[in-house]
Amino acid sequence: MHLYKTTKGVILSHQQKAFLLEEEWDDLINQNNLFQKILKLINGKESLPDTTFKELIDTSLLPPIGSQEVWAAGVTYLRSRDARMEEAKEAGGGDFYQKVYEAQRPELFFKALPHRVVGHLQDVYIRKDSSWNVPEPELTLYINSKGEIQAYTIGNDMSSRSIEGENPLYLPQAKVYDRSAALGPCLYITDQLISKETNIEIVITRNEKKVFEGSVQLNKMKRSLQELTEYLFRESSFPFGCFLMTGTGIVPPDHFTLQEQDEVSISINNIGTLTNKITMR
Repeated sequence: MHLYKTTKGVILSHQQKAFLLEEEWDDLINQNNLFQKILKLINGKESLPDTTFKELIDTSLLPPIGSQEVWAAGVTYLRSRDARMEEAKEAGGGDFYQKVYEAQRPELFFKALPHRVVGHLQDVYIRKDSSWNVPEPELTLYINSKGEIQAYTIGNDMSSRSIEGENPLYLPQAKVYDRSAALGPCLYITDQLISKETNIEIVITRNEKKVFEGSVQLNKMKRSLQELTEYLFRESSFPFGCFLMTGTGIVPPDHFTLQEQDEVSISINNIGTLTNKITMR
């Protein structure tokens, strides 16, 4: 099932039917056994006409986030390790990423508060003080306040590689700024863990021409989703739950950087497609 946040309320799409739910977003998603709870909510409930559902999604869609923080994991794929080592080698920081990839403890970092997050078809920013910028397509977990994975969405973890490459300690500036994170278009809610065969794809277009594309399967991730979740919740509490971007296995070549008006589309099996245009403040 798919849960959408809109200006008109929360909409559920399930088995080719759509339902407008009365519950508040934060209260609804921060539950145990979310899949079963939602099934009970729609039992006997009248569904929306198809035209109404489509109009609401097309005109009033919001990012699927309320009061939650967004966190991110780094160096969870071999490709990410290689890219980070390459960008930091001149500053002498390359070896750090090899150690992180092999370490027992994962790299976890704060990414965004809700006001810095955008949704499907909204603009993401590249920094004016960065000369090398890339999107990072990532499976993103929604984890409730008890540390249980309840849903999945698509994340775009925008990254300023020129800033991070100067010094690994500049990571917050490379990662955390206005409109540096996109989530959407919905929450995918299932009563099973997402398949390791899940495919993540990205396409970047410029002037309506494809300039980069790539794909990776979730089974290429070195760490498990449960492992990342457990480390995040070890000493931190999240009253409304939180989102966790799980790292990227797709990195454009070193000569590539985003330009204004580029369009980034990220697709993940069973979730959908998240599309954002690139701009500067």
